[in-house]
Amino acid sequence: MPTQQYMPSANDAEAARVAFESLRAGGEVSFEQMPDALRQLLLDMLALIASNEPVAIMPLESQLTTKEAADLLGISRPHLVKLLERGEIPFTRVGKHRRVLLKDVVQYQERTRQEALDELQRQAQELNLDYY
Repeated sequence: MPTQQYMPSANDAEAARVAFESLRAGGEVSFEQMPDALRQLLLDMLALIASNEPVAIMPLESQLTTKEAADLLGISRPHLVKLLERGEIPFTRVGKHRRVLLKDVVQYQERTRQEALDELQRQAQELNLDYY
């Protein structure tokens, strides 16, 4: 399952703060008055949960273990370690353990997805397919 990034605007952050404080105090929240991006994020999350799909919400600055990063990318941990050692994904060491920032894993995922799409488009053009 691909990751989805959400960078809240100042307006989104303020609306989330107001909604959070209202719900924490036992009040209600007007879904219609939320900014579009925040409302869509909540709808997407609720749809996944309603479909019994697992959902993870993490700050992009979160540090992952190599196992967590490999699981997120859908690859083996040894393959991830090779990518780290080749410099394809930045990492730090905590003692003898490697740690990877979630944002770097997501950037690698997006980069490889775009490279694959570019290659498919190149092949389609080379074969004179009506694919753009």
